[in-house]
Amino acid sequence: MIKDVKDKIPALLDTIFKNIPSGLGSKGKLNITFSELDDVLNNGLNWALDNGYALEGDIKHCEENGFLKEANADLVSEKAKQRGIKQLGSLGSGNHFLEIQKVDKIFNKDIAKKLGIFQENQVTVMVHTGSRALGHQVCTDSLRAIEQAMRKYEIEVPDRELACVPANTPEADEYLSQMACAANFGFTNRQIITHWLRESFQSHFKQSAEDLDFTLIYGVAHNILKIEEHEVDGKKMKLNVHRKGATRAFPPGHPELPPDYKSIGQPALIPGTMGSASYLCVGRPKAMELSFGSTAHGSGRLMSRSKAKREFLPNIRQLTDSLGKKGISIRAASNKVVAEEAPGAYKDIDQVVQVSHDLGIVEKIVRLVPVGVVKG
Repeated sequence: MIKDVKDKIPALLDTIFKNIPSGLGSKGKLNITFSELDDVLNNGLNWALDNGYALEGDIKHCEENGFLKEANADLVSEKAKQRGIKQLGSLGSGNHFLEIQKVDKIFNKDIAKKLGIFQENQVTVMVHTGSRALGHQVCTDSLRAIEQAMRKYEIEVPDRELACVPANTPEADEYLSQMACAANFGFTNRQIITHWLRESFQSHFKQSAEDLDFTLIYGVAHNILKIEEHEVDGKKMKLNVHRKGATRAFPPGHPELPPDYKSIGQPALIPGTMGSASYLCVGRPKAMELSFGSTAHGSGRLMSRSKAKREFLPNIRQLTDSLGKKGISIRAASNKVVAEEAPGAYKDIDQVVQVSHDLGIVEKIVRLVPVGVVKG
């Protein structure tokens, strides 16, 4: 409960900030070989489990069990691997964050209990990061290769970032394998951070992860291409579903859900800002009709990073003081990042989530507010 940890949050944030590398170009603490990196890229959370960074429950409660089987590390460029090998287990910068949160409101008590949320003021932790520079380089490499292939297939697009090739071509299959490697890196990166978070909490509170009930509710991807079956014009079809800044929100009964969540729907995490709130929702049937089983990944920006810096950096002390008055402690790699991620730079998370809720894409289950934030 928040009353048990409130006074310890500043010191706890210091420990977390020390234990989990963050910031632009941040490097992880792991010293792995390129052969081990290939194992991460090919096997995702299975590698984390084998190497003591994950529990069986973490695997069960992760999208695709944290492992895309199409991955083939041999297809990932040397440059991508060189950029990624030192970053495994790091938060990165930009909108990536770690948040210690408290439960502010519970909208559906029965479903909340099945997710491990029992009462208001309960403490939760949220992690937002991904495949870091390795994923960025995989994207860059793939974009270049597919642009070249488009000439062969005589495809023209209005914007180079819409580059595409026909499904089931060698270029498409190679891209899917490379992207799966990046996804497996992202799943593993978040898991290692979760492991170090558990260690930080255990160290501070002198309790085991089990006694602290430090269990994973769910892990999702938010920039990914998935091949899924959906109904289109009354016919079931296999589709390439691109979720960019979106997250999966499958409804109850979907075969992809873990057994203990099958009756309630897939948990969907929708973060807001370090000064507002985040939501834990579950997918609803309308999502399959309206958005191919997807919902918003977060509140979305109102202003660019450069505009946010111009707006908030000159008064950064005022910004951090206002957050402090709300009971929110912050540890950040730089004031620039705090300015870029200022609450005023984003849309109203309550309104954003309410839209998906009202449309029947998700159901709001729990509203979470930050009390401690680590920013890269």
